[in-house]
Amino acid sequence: MLTKEELLAKAKKPAEDAMRLHPYYRGKVQTALKCAVRGLDDFAIWYTPGVAAPCRAIQENEELAYEYTNKGNTVAVVSDGTRVLGLGDIGATAGLPVMEGKALLFKYLGGVDAVPLCLDTKDPYRLILAVKWLQPSFGGVNLEDIEQPKCFRVLDMLRSDPEIKIPIWHDDQQGTATVILAGVINALKVVGKKMQDIKVALIGTGAANVATLRLLLACGVQFGNVIACDSKGILHPEREDIAQRKIEFVDKWRICQHSNAEGRRGGPAEAMRGADVCIALSKPGPGTIAPEWVKGMAEDAIIFPCANPIPEIWPWEAKEAGARVVGTGRSDFPNQVNNSLGFPGIFRGVLDVRATTITDEMAIAAAEELARCAEERGLDAEHILPTMEDWEVFPREAAAVGLKAQEQGVARLRLSHDELLSKARQIIQQAQDMTHFLMEKGLIPPVPAEK
Repeated sequence: MLTKEELLAKAKKPAEDAMRLHPYYRGKVQTALKCAVRGLDDFAIWYTPGVAAPCRAIQENEELAYEYTNKGNTVAVVSDGTRVLGLGDIGATAGLPVMEGKALLFKYLGGVDAVPLCLDTKDPYRLILAVKWLQPSFGGVNLEDIEQPKCFRVLDMLRSDPEIKIPIWHDDQQGTATVILAGVINALKVVGKKMQDIKVALIGTGAANVATLRLLLACGVQFGNVIACDSKGILHPEREDIAQRKIEFVDKWRICQHSNAEGRRGGPAEAMRGADVCIALSKPGPGTIAPEWVKGMAEDAIIFPCANPIPEIWPWEAKEAGARVVGTGRSDFPNQVNNSLGFPGIFRGVLDVRATTITDEMAIAAAEELARCAEERGLDAEHILPTMEDWEVFPREAAAVGLKAQEQGVARLRLSHDELLSKARQIIQQAQDMTHFLMEKGLIPPVPAEK
């Protein structure tokens, strides 16, 4: 058992290593060829004059772009840098390391080629236009680290636009919500409680928790049993600051109207009192959530302090305060409740059936498969979710999502579960094998020793 000092040192280590290794590698992704180059004569096939033939074919039938180019396996990771991790509005350029990291995870865990695109605008309508203009080159778009309420407007307008023919996904909303739902499903099994009976405290009502609430409600949580809290306190019908901007903050106003059946007032301490589950996606800690607030929760409490880069309360503090199950967004503590477990497999399934959108039902299918994977390995208070080392999780998610897309009529291709699973396994294994091969050959230099 590590001491508190050792745990704190461990928590600081990733940031220290990041500052050492980012300048060493100068980024995390690059472009690599996927076709054979037997000699210079092959350029006549891959470029002019031969390339004119597939160009003409695509002109006649745009769907052929999925057959003749890499469009069907390429995703744009789009951000304006206004809500990066727990750092806030740091700008598009400063957000680039995060978007590169996202592209790395897309490739290694999902076999998806992702391109980081940080856009130098904060105007939501310019963001929407940029995404629309990107459609010819990409099979999907992952929106990332965009402030609220703008992020809701951008996603909703893009998903409802009849001119958009590719899936648009906001990972901070849908991806985080998917993995949290999977964690809640299994945590409730560990403590022996049911979704329809629990009281839920939401600390923070930004993009992630608004989407999380939507999925929880779809899975049986009673709206009246939810108490949500933003930086100004508990949401309720008399919140005039939200009422005055209810057109802008549509989701927050809906929560004010339908949650909090007990009519509580106050802040996080009051919101968490008696709660079975607390999901925090707010200001990075430590100290954002006090141990005494955890003590006030129900017996066998579940708490997910998921702020990045530091959770609202350290896991060991939450445990000492009486929480039975604790999950954070970090990989260096048990129960990583992180969207990295979701989006690589979800997009793999979406791309493999050429889905035109990603529905909540598809996200729930991914969450249920994630939960199933963990349950098969054995559940306990420190093992409610798979880890990213369980790479079989991602093809299984892909197959579940692909099947649900077909069931809902949003897929262009029809594949069986076995076909989807086999295809995803092959593509993901190839991506990982390629990375390991480049490392073995020294084409990706080894990590330098610490000085």
